[in-house]
Amino acid sequence: MKKLILAIALVISSLSFAQEGRGRGEKLTPEQQSELQVKKMTLDLDLNEKQQKEVKAILLEQAQKREAKMAEFKANKEKGEKPTADEKFEMKNKMLDEQIEMKAKMKKILTPEQYKEWEENHEKRSEMRSEKMEKMKQKRSEEHTSELQSPM
Repeated sequence: MKKLILAIALVISSLSFAQEGRGRGEKLTPEQQSELQVKKMTLDLDLNEKQQKEVKAILLEQAQKREAKMAEFKANKEKGEKPTADEKFEMKNKMLDEQIEMKAKMKKILTPEQYKEWEENHEKRSEMRSEKMEKMKQKRSEEHTSELQSPM
């Protein structure tokens, strides 16, 4: 009996710790985000000082735009507003335009070797992000299925 109670207590405590991880604590400012990204890129691509400054400016602008968009999404979500199909199309179209612009800027700043490596790293991160999203979708689907099957 004691073992059962101990096991239940351990499960409950581990679940509470797992839930805390989802909040992610304090958010980084756009400046902090861009600084960290530049340092990672410097390590990966061996950027010189001039390249670091140029890349940091681009990444800072990107982080600020991303933060503004997140705030807009959050405000719309709190209001209960959802984007229409046309608005979704416009957002995706704009996002792709920004990605094309980013690639062009990076191509101007980086050497051909650095650019090739940046592209490869970018592709790897994109694949990892897709896999992570797929796992999250599976997990949600499994949770939803188990909720439907469990008796009340």
